[in-house]
Amino acid sequence: MQDKNLVYVGNSRPIRDAALKVTGQLQYTGDLKFPHMLHAKMLFSPVAHAKIKRIDTSKAEALPGVKAVVTYKNAPRIPYNSAMRFYEHKIPEVEYLFDDTVRFVGDRVAAVAAEDLETAEKAIRLIEVEYEELPPVFDPEEALKEGAPEIHLGGNKIAEIKAEAGNVDEAFAQADYVFEDRFTVPQIHHCAIEPHVAIATYDSRGKLTVYSPNQNTFAFRIIISKVLEMPMSKVRVIRPAIGGAFGGKLEATIEPVVALLAKLTGRPVKMELNRRETMVSTRTRHAAVVYLKSGVNKDGTLVAQDFKVILNTGAYATSALNVSGAMSHKVFKVYKTKHMRFTVTPVYTNTPIAGAMRGYGSPQAFFPQQVHLQRIAKALNMDFVEFQLKNLVEPDGVDPRFNTPHGNPRPIDCVKRGAESFNWFNRPKAVDLGRFKRGIGMAVGAHGNGCFGAHRDVTAMVLKMNEDGTATLFTGSHDMGNGTVTAETQVIGEILGIDPENIECIEADTEATPWNLGDYASRGVFVSCNAAKKVAESVRKEILKEAAILLEVPAEELELVGGWVVSKKDPAKKATLCEVIVNAQKVSQREIIAAETFASQAGVTSYGAHFAEVEVDTETGKIRVLDYVAVHDVGKAINPMAVEGQIEGAIQMGIGYALTEGLEFDEKGKALNNSFKKYHMLKASEMPKTKVLLVEEGEDPGPFGAKSIGECSTVPVAPAVVNAVSNALGIDFRDLPLKPEKVLKVLQRQS
Repeated sequence: MQDKNLVYVGNSRPIRDAALKVTGQLQYTGDLKFPHMLHAKMLFSPVAHAKIKRIDTSKAEALPGVKAVVTYKNAPRIPYNSAMRFYEHKIPEVEYLFDDTVRFVGDRVAAVAAEDLETAEKAIRLIEVEYEELPPVFDPEEALKEGAPEIHLGGNKIAEIKAEAGNVDEAFAQADYVFEDRFTVPQIHHCAIEPHVAIATYDSRGKLTVYSPNQNTFAFRIIISKVLEMPMSKVRVIRPAIGGAFGGKLEATIEPVVALLAKLTGRPVKMELNRRETMVSTRTRHAAVVYLKSGVNKDGTLVAQDFKVILNTGAYATSALNVSGAMSHKVFKVYKTKHMRFTVTPVYTNTPIAGAMRGYGSPQAFFPQQVHLQRIAKALNMDFVEFQLKNLVEPDGVDPRFNTPHGNPRPIDCVKRGAESFNWFNRPKAVDLGRFKRGIGMAVGAHGNGCFGAHRDVTAMVLKMNEDGTATLFTGSHDMGNGTVTAETQVIGEILGIDPENIECIEADTEATPWNLGDYASRGVFVSCNAAKKVAESVRKEILKEAAILLEVPAEELELVGGWVVSKKDPAKKATLCEVIVNAQKVSQREIIAAETFASQAGVTSYGAHFAEVEVDTETGKIRVLDYVAVHDVGKAINPMAVEGQIEGAIQMGIGYALTEGLEFDEKGKALNNSFKKYHMLKASEMPKTKVLLVEEGEDPGPFGAKSIGECSTVPVAPAVVNAVSNALGIDFRDLPLKPEKVLKVLQRQS
């Protein structure tokens, strides 16, 4: 759906800070320096589960240059949840800045602030700790068993969340066939280019300022205010440039500790984790065990599905309930099946903390589902694309739980366009080249847009006009390199008739910008661009009101075009925006400015269909992805180039999830591959030939019909790749990742 009248929306443009990035002028938190700044280091636990029997910091404290040492003995004893979003958020609070119990290898034990980094590192080595080791549990299914080591009081089971539609058990009884499978997915790390870093300053007025490349400044302010018992008016959180996030910077990790050190010393404090520390001691994607049962009829109709998910949240709850809740909703949005049940149990283990990551539970749900459904289609001797087209939700479809419309879902369009572009029906399904086997696969995925239906989903913005006709936007959005703020300027430019280059942006500062829920849940376009649209429309109204006075033409007869206000009836009657704004100041004696709050009132879904061709080396077990087509239902692409870039990046992450990534641990819970040298992310040379196609049929609640893409784009990748591998080898795979040694082991069993 293309609107030829649009000038800026729908046109590709570089993200706002692209030139700053490529010239090295963009300032990241790691680049910032303050006078008299101290450097901080953290001591992390070398054991998976233990009581701290004795801790002696005297030698560290006596070291010249050390200004503060904190442990559980002198840190505030206030419980919190690092994924807290609201002032009264009711989620498990089992974290402390420092505790007398450590619960995974990499847990916090102590922190030091010193005059320089070398002294801080030396001081950390001087801290003496005696641990009383406790029995650990690393497997979430084992953690649920009676008698398992208890990680937190009350047991290892955090909750059980269930969503259900129809009569699942009765539908299974009536189905022609029933299939059951068990799947596992690993903990993986976000691998953002920028490691975790934070700076805090504390002045003589008692004002704390924290600089953090995070996705949720206002939530971080709540957490820091809570644990340090400071009024929110005395806590300011500023987000400098972010070097990648993908959910990994949604939850407060080192920020409260750095804030405490700054408060104790009265000096600026900077802490920057190295790569090994970042990979283990911040956040990962939740590992999971998934049991999936499906009922189908002989003609391929999907009758019922029952998911049972055991979610490994690691040592602390953080986003466990949020991810579980989000995961439980998405599978109801994809197929016409009326009978579905989804049960998820988040569980504590003595492994690194799991939290938000791109897809927020969707990859863990759709990988099992799509691999499972391909197995069913094969058993029915039915082409998998035909199976999809028979069962996928149509534009008039409804959510079976609430009998509410889905909106304008277009997964069928995605599958059809993808199958055509990939030449699915005429392409050889499996090719035997002797040592090398080739196969093709596909998968469908989905993800929501925002938090509507789960909790309040609000973004506020301020927009003011400058005397020369340019504008300044004050937005709480956290651009993470994904172009969210660029899209906001395109929307505003479209409404005001000014080039987005002439809109400057002040971003994500708790004292300079209005409140924003945070940048996650794929709300960047669907919610934040709607807020930008609303505030721009308010400013437009005021511009036209002022121009009507200046031009002596009714406001309703005026339009904004290319920096001018023009009469629709008499184009000769016009004024520049500069003239209008100056007139507002000089004659009306007012500023043209607006503040608006947008609260999302709809929960729509983005869809994608991915197609992959792979080649498997049966002698080494190595898998190469050769060809890839991704088609996504985006409603309307505000910035097509940014959308395509998001999808291409997601494909890289998804292939890694499928084939190479996954944190590995020894029998004592220590990570074996917590470095880029050992943790295999897909390199550019390993990427396949890739084509990206967009379905733009509009989604009415979205700004100009747009909906989000950042998270949905990674969801179908792993199952599409794994389905292609299964097709190539004629073997079903249910456990990620498909590393060469795993593939070889399976091949050897088959021979």
